[in-house]
Amino acid sequence: MAMKLKDVSREEHLSLGNLACAGCPEMLGFRHTLKVLGKNTIVINATGCLAVVMQMGVPKVPHFHVLFENAPAVISGIDDALKAMGKREDMNLLVVAGDGGTADIGLSSLSGAIERNQDFIYLCYDNESYMNTGGQRSGTTSFGARTSTTPIGSVTKGEDRPPELKKDMVEIVAAHHIPYAASASIGYPLDLMEKVQKAAAVRGPSYIHCHSPCPTGWGIDTRDIVKVAKLAVTTGCIVLYEMVDGVRKVTKKVSKRKPIGEYLKYQSRFKHVIGDEEAIAEIQRGVDENFEAMMAKMSA
Repeated sequence: MAMKLKDVSREEHLSLGNLACAGCPEMLGFRHTLKVLGKNTIVINATGCLAVVMQMGVPKVPHFHVLFENAPAVISGIDDALKAMGKREDMNLLVVAGDGGTADIGLSSLSGAIERNQDFIYLCYDNESYMNTGGQRSGTTSFGARTSTTPIGSVTKGEDRPPELKKDMVEIVAAHHIPYAASASIGYPLDLMEKVQKAAAVRGPSYIHCHSPCPTGWGIDTRDIVKVAKLAVTTGCIVLYEMVDGVRKVTKKVSKRKPIGEYLKYQSRFKHVIGDEEAIAEIQRGVDENFEAMMAKMSA
């Protein structure tokens, strides 16, 4: 049964105030996640924006900041220790990380923890670059985007990989044959919360990849954050779906997709392609091909 607003707990598991940028969607997503998981949760936070801002506005649950690359290894140790002490039951173990700590630096550690069948939830907030360290490109940076390491100039025009080659972390993790994997967006909080609920219900590793636009790094007006997050879905850049025991299902159907320009125009990281019909067409082609390929994998 789909989660409804009336089902959302009023209890808060984050203290008031934090050091996040104004309008930070990662904080929204983390707040929603803790509302589902509740007080019986231990959070391991890989280095990233959330780890820094949690120095104020800390969760009212055990929360540990660890290195970029070892969060899944640390949660593995906690999982085994709780089992040895007979205290594992009814305790949620959550890893929170960004795309850099997930798709790049921490990928090996994540793969190893999954292979060992450790019992934890891994939640990646994907803002498509290393925002905490200056906005360098990551393995999930969108084609055409400007970052500090893919600048705009006479030679380079932003992220120049072919548009279909962005790392698909849900599919990469699902290839490990885990019981639950899903994509999510901060623009659709009830969908995110329902997926967190499902991830917590399975035994073994589960994975959620949450698209999280960054107002600072992407150059978005804070009032447009949720609008941009929703446009990523309604243009087909992000497909919201889940995979239960290998069976894929779309959780947010988009019957008529909006043109990609509607999504790009709010972001200064794409300012250089606005008005360039050839560049927009190339980005649109990549989005179309990826969307159609994803739809072909989905169950009826």
